Amino acid sequence: MSIDVAQFGKVAVLMGGLSAEREISLLSGNAVLKALKDRGVDAHKVDAGDDVETGVFHELDSGGYSRAFIILHGRGGEDGTMQGLLEVMNMPYTGSGVMASSLCMDKLKTKQIWLASDLPTPDFRILKSEQDCQQAIESLTLPLIIKPVLEGSSIGMSKVESEDEMLPAWQKAKACGGTVIAEKWIEGDEYTAAILDAQVLPMIRLETSHKFYDFDAKYESDDTQYICPCGLSEDREAEFATLVKQAFDAVGATSWGRVDFIVDEQGQPWLIEANTVPGMTGHSLVPMAAKQAGVSFDELVLRILSLATCESCN
Repeated sequence: MSIDVAQFGKVAVLMGGLSAEREISLLSGNAVLKALKDRGVDAHKVDAGDDVETGVFHELDSGGYSRAFIILHGRGGEDGTMQGLLEVMNMPYTGSGVMASSLCMDKLKTKQIWLASDLPTPDFRILKSEQDCQQAIESLTLPLIIKPVLEGSSIGMSKVESEDEMLPAWQKAKACGGTVIAEKWIEGDEYTAAILDAQVLPMIRLETSHKFYDFDAKYESDDTQYICPCGLSEDREAEFATLVKQAFDAVGATSWGRVDFIVDEQGQPWLIEANTVPGMTGHSLVPMAAKQAGVSFDELVLRILSLATCESCN
């Protein structure tokens, strides 16, 4: 696929930010920046860690930028905040729009929309008190996965296998801020499916020695295995791809992203979460899936940039 890089103009690669995923965003952002520069794009690093009004807004407003590549992970960049700023500035940006970004950042809202759309996602309970924790154990049964709904990269998550682990797990998740949920643990194989311009890329099966695919397994462990081709039959992978696309569309996500799901021991898929700004580091899954589809990292980055848009742009 040949792309004329001159059409992009001056590009701001928005990275860093102030979320708990700042360091991962910087790794992703620098990889994206290098790829763009290697392909001749006039791309520049913009660290969104400063105050938005006096920092990022001023830089984008005065810097002569034509579009933005958002590679911010977590709150403040992946949750519709930055997308909203760029809409106000009438500047095209990569990834999903304001609404879908906000919804997908919130695991609870995502699950509620999937349930309303008759899409399979594990049963859950909202945890607001110690009493809720006990009721979740009784109604969902152990083991459970405890999640802060507004964090990514598995930050603040814990697998609870006994009653005495419940309160510490809840408190750990609560410290992240926002709502906390207990989700029914699904025993089975974990998969991730990348989406690029409405196409579901080859799926990846994840295997880890950790209790679950946590932060260390994602970014630091050397024994995490990423299996692609994933081992599913062609028909089964196509079936799951249809489900993934339905899940992505249900929350209004566009351009590129990732949907994670688990297939239980009876072969039933369960949707876990959607990610509108996936990682682009050396351990990241979207580049792996793209490579299996014959798309290099540099080409992947260019294709994502070529999809940049904004809902308010004339």
